[in-house]
Amino acid sequence: MCLAVPGKITGVTDSDDPAAGRIATVDFQGNRVEVSLALVPEAGCGSWVLVHAGFALNVLDEREALETWRWLEAAELVDGVPEDLKALELAPGDPAPGDPPAAGDEPAAQGDPAP
Repeated sequence: MCLAVPGKITGVTDSDDPAAGRIATVDFQGNRVEVSLALVPEAGCGSWVLVHAGFALNVLDEREALETWRWLEAAELVDGVPEDLKALELAPGDPAPGDPPAAGDEPAAQGDPAP
């Protein structure tokens, strides 16, 4: 089984190896690891990235990072979510990232009167 974990980029430097792309320092709840940004050149300092085998595979928004940490916690692979994501905790009834909008939450089509 392979596992990718979300981490927050705390710094970015250029690499001497063009194949590696830029190198980021990524924080995983206090553990800092150097990670290649070759697959996600749009990532920068402060971005959340999904990391596997030393490569950032995808850029995540904070809610996606929180949701992933919650799955890891439910699988008993981690002991909680990072502190800077706890402020984003979903209130009961809030949709999780990727959930379709609830009935009545769809934006009004152009020309429809506002409720």
